[in-house]
Amino acid sequence: MIIIAGLGNPGGKYEKNRHNIGFMAADEIARRWRFGPERAKFQSIVSEGLIDTTKVLLMKPQTYMNESGRAVGEAARFYKIKPSEIIVFHDEIDLAPGRFRMKTGGGAAGQNGIRSLISHLGADFRRARMGIGHPGEKELVMPHVLGDFHKAEQPWLDAMLQACADALPFAIAGDDKRYQGEVMRLAPAPKFSPRQAARGEL
Repeated sequence: MIIIAGLGNPGGKYEKNRHNIGFMAADEIARRWRFGPERAKFQSIVSEGLIDTTKVLLMKPQTYMNESGRAVGEAARFYKIKPSEIIVFHDEIDLAPGRFRMKTGGGAAGQNGIRSLISHLGADFRRARMGIGHPGEKELVMPHVLGDFHKAEQPWLDAMLQACADALPFAIAGDDKRYQGEVMRLAPAPKFSPRQAARGEL
């Protein structure tokens, strides 16, 4: 069994925020692979499904981003899931918009949801890092991540979400390098600077 967790903040106010790209990925995975109905469990909205022959628990923690580890940790303990069997989709300001990287272990790099997960699971879970770009100035980071995607960003966003769902069997099989390559093949990142993206100059 694999746990896939998409990170974000609950509620309509945050629904289209860049910080909620993990929720968006979870929704696209559920749609693409026809997961079962959503229900409340483990302080999350969860659904279950099969990807190839592997059972997957899909989670959207409802604890708010900064406490994501409480929810995922509860599910991992219940199912006795190892960190290597947990894949977390989250926004990454240190990657240009539309870039995608898989990573296992390491620090939080300022991402509070990842910091919370490390405190509850240890560092060795798998991270599906979805680039949203950096606004260029430290004081602009919070309004950037809690701001909605611009309309002009929708094409690359939709392409990346679909690619993450379509290529998922590679990640489920444990081949993160192949998964990363396939996502970027299906959804090449657009050619613009992160600062342009932050200002909506696409």
